[in-house]
Amino acid sequence: MAQDSRAAGTAGHRHDTREAVLFGGVYGSVLACSMVAALSQYGHTSQASRRYDALWLLVTALASALAHGYAHHIAERSPHRRWDALRVLAEEWPLVTAVLPTVVILAGAGWGWWPAKSVEYPAFTLNIALLFTLGLVTARWSHRSWTAAVLIGLADALLGVGVVVANALIK
Repeated sequence: MAQDSRAAGTAGHRHDTREAVLFGGVYGSVLACSMVAALSQYGHTSQASRRYDALWLLVTALASALAHGYAHHIAERSPHRRWDALRVLAEEWPLVTAVLPTVVILAGAGWGWWPAKSVEYPAFTLNIALLFTLGLVTARWSHRSWTAAVLIGLADALLGVGVVVANALIK
């Protein structure tokens, strides 16, 4: 037993894939909604501004993933192997992946695939639907009934809306 804990200590805390995907999915969805709300607040709806918004969202997601991975690296400080810091950073891929659909929505508006005006509404809808889905899936994984899982998904989506509204009001 002592040998197992020493071996685990040298490898650092490994987050399982399910935990990383769920955390990254929720964090990325809320980040995407918040960024779209903040970037859309000033009424810039040209194609050029939507391309800029898409780029800023992607840069923000990468910076958030870097900050979160770095925080894990520091918080789990123990004897590390040479590449553990890079492994911890690479484990943040779900956060970046979760914002990519919103990046595509914004970039698509910037490239003229659809109107650049009011593109934030489909972006919000997509991310709120993702939060609902993540809540539903995690509830089902926890062996909740379908009714309870749907209610949990709805509550998660509403919490996401609350966070987005709060972020928009703060900014």
